[in-house]
Amino acid sequence: MTVIGELNIVPVREGSMSGEIAKAIDALEGFDIAYETTPMGTILEAEDVHELFAAAEAAHEAVDDDRVITTLKIDDKRTVDQRARDKVTAVEDRLGRAARSGGR
Repeated sequence: MTVIGELNIVPVREGSMSGEIAKAIDALEGFDIAYETTPMGTILEAEDVHELFAAAEAAHEAVDDDRVITTLKIDDKRTVDQRARDKVTAVEDRLGRAARSGGR
C-alpha cells in the first residue's frame, strides 16, 4: 500500500533557508519514494512507512544548522492503495474544476 506523508523541515536561522532546504530535498533522492516540493512543505509517497521514516530522517539530518524543526504527518491508509494525486482529484471532481485559482 502507498503511504503518504507531508514533511516540513525548518532550519531556525536568520535569512534564507533555501540552501538548507535544498540539502534536505537532495537527501530524498537516496530513497525509493516519490516526492513533490511545495512552498509550504514536501509531499512524500512510499510503499511502506519504514521507507518514509528513513527518507524523512535523512532529510532532517542533511540540514546543517544549530537548530532544526521537523514535522512529519503520515496518512497510512492500510486497506486502500491511494496516491496523493488521487486525493486531489477526488476534491477536484467534487468542485467540478481545478483546486487552485489563477490569482496571485
